[in-house]
Amino acid sequence: MIITHDEFDKVDIRMGKVVVCESVEGSEKLLRLQVDFGEEVGERQILSGIAKYYKPEEVVGKTLPFVINLESRKMMGLESQGMLVAVNAQGQPVLLQPDKEIPLGSKIC
Repeated sequence: MIITHDEFDKVDIRMGKVVVCESVEGSEKLLRLQVDFGEEVGERQILSGIAKYYKPEEVVGKTLPFVINLESRKMMGLESQGMLVAVNAQGQPVLLQPDKEIPLGSKIC
């Protein structure tokens, strides 16, 4: 599917630092991430289905890209306020990380 530049511009992808990451009780797939996006956006809770591939301690402290303007979604009784952006490498998620330190909340362009 081809989308226009105007449609793509609607997606707000920002860099956030994972300050807390823990398994979601009752789920084999979900991790609960508390993500700091800096002053403009603040912190958000984001659920991600990466638990089969990453341990919580491997994710804490990482600065990663997230879509922050998605409609909130309830999963396992918890609200997810965004979506982690990762690469699908042969059916497994691979986290994307900047090669330099950047300000939290930096927008992907």
